[in-house]
Amino acid sequence: MKYINRVLFVCLLTVLTLIILKANSNLKTPFYKYVYEDNISFADINKLYKKMFGEQIPFIHEKTKLVMNEKLTYKKQEKYKDGVLLEVDENYPVSALKEGMVVFVGEKEGYGKTIIISGTDGIDIWYGNVNSNVKIYDYINQNSLIGEAIDSKLYIVIKKGEQILNYEDYI
Repeated sequence: MKYINRVLFVCLLTVLTLIILKANSNLKTPFYKYVYEDNISFADINKLYKKMFGEQIPFIHEKTKLVMNEKLTYKKQEKYKDGVLLEVDENYPVSALKEGMVVFVGEKEGYGKTIIISGTDGIDIWYGNVNSNVKIYDYINQNSLIGEAIDSKLYIVIKKGEQILNYEDYI
């Protein structure tokens, strides 16, 4: 019964959102911009869900096929924009530093092919210059393989909101 109530609540919330957007076209553009262009905070959604239902959002996902237990290894590091540029081995397998939801997959200026994973704690980790098959809204476990570094370069940016965190605490 508890599960049915949650499903009904989400359906009701979706229908109400669609009705409001249909009735007020002025809200449509900011809504679409927020959903499709800005990063939606997975941590905020998870907090709201936890407040309403007393537990984290349950995810039904397959067991990760490849989990890496090694620490991130690199030959050289240098500060780059908001994060760090790591020189790694060719075809270096990149694993998730923390668990979370993929909120962005695409090109970011200066970072190339980028994946952003938003953790339940509000920390977003950017992995730049990575070939990957992950998709937006995939749930990624910590240490799961997310891709391969391109040209022996891996960019890492770690943020909480707009605050840039010290990457050395995470790698």
